[in-house]
Amino acid sequence: MNAGALAALIAAGFFAVAMCAAVIVMIKLAGLISAATAMVNDYRGGADEVLRRASAAVDLADQQLARTGAVTESAEQVAASMTELSDQVTAVAGTARLIAVGLGGPVLRLAAAGHGVRRALALRRSGQVAELPGREGR
Repeated sequence: MNAGALAALIAAGFFAVAMCAAVIVMIKLAGLISAATAMVNDYRGGADEVLRRASAAVDLADQQLARTGAVTESAEQVAASMTELSDQVTAVAGTARLIAVGLGGPVLRLAAAGHGVRRALALRRSGQVAELPGREGR
């Protein structure tokens, strides 16, 4: 055997060992890929459940926002009605104040005079006062 054949034989041996190592690495890599595939499938199943729950939460939040919008609209209507009522009460209060100031004095005097006349007639009818004081002998 010459040196060239010996070198070819050694190279063939190293090549065979390298191929065996490559096959072992490929087998381990295939196992790793199948484990990764199983893990991704499990993750996908969990992710689908999480997405389903998140979608349900978003739907519920949307419903709550719709209700909140309706309540806010109602509150705005109530506030507008209260403002209108306040304006009306202010107008009525001003009118009542005007009536009380303008008519209060004369109406009070008229009521006092009516009460006095009624009291005097009642006393005269009951006979407690025969004549009015200061009118004796006239």
